[in-house]
Amino acid sequence: MPESAEEVYARVVAAVGVDGHLPMPPVGDWDIFPWTVVDGQIVPRNLPAPSDEPSRWGEADDKPCGVCTDGFDPARMVWEDEGWVLLHGGSPSGLPLVLTLMPREHLDLGMFDDDQASALGRITNRLVRIMENLPEIGRVHVNRWGDGGSHFHQSFWARTARLTHVLGSPAMEWDDILPPVPEDVWRADLAAVATRLANWGGQARA
Repeated sequence: MPESAEEVYARVVAAVGVDGHLPMPPVGDWDIFPWTVVDGQIVPRNLPAPSDEPSRWGEADDKPCGVCTDGFDPARMVWEDEGWVLLHGGSPSGLPLVLTLMPREHLDLGMFDDDQASALGRITNRLVRIMENLPEIGRVHVNRWGDGGSHFHQSFWARTARLTHVLGSPAMEWDDILPPVPEDVWRADLAAVATRLANWGGQARA
């Protein structure tokens, strides 16, 4: 069962104290991170001049699709069927659950036929329903970012109920900031999601 807001807060206080600051996540070093500090104040970075679009993984010979080259990592599988694979990130992170849904075939959004698009909608709806019905989950955000890899990947971010500053799109940053969920709790929640999703078909792997 996911942790309560009080349990998450207690882990943060244990790590840094009531007034302490958790460490900056790696996103702060990304060249696309939009903020910097000038004279002690957080301000937007200068916007560089336009340039060519970078190749995504799976679009250039020197950047092959890792999924298609190496296959799906069995250790990260939560659930699978004949067309889709649901994965976790490999280890617990700050939010209760972060999962990624990918098609077996190398396709991106906008390339699915009607049957594949329908399957994506059904699985997405079921996953949100399952994850939001776990105890202590406030809401599940669904995101698709397509600038890194060309193999479609859609993520599901479950946030803790009543941690009322971990809301909206910043919840993704909090996932990198908060201390990781205890592994036994995380694995039990993965198994619950996998088992319930398999009620509609496919196989639970977590």
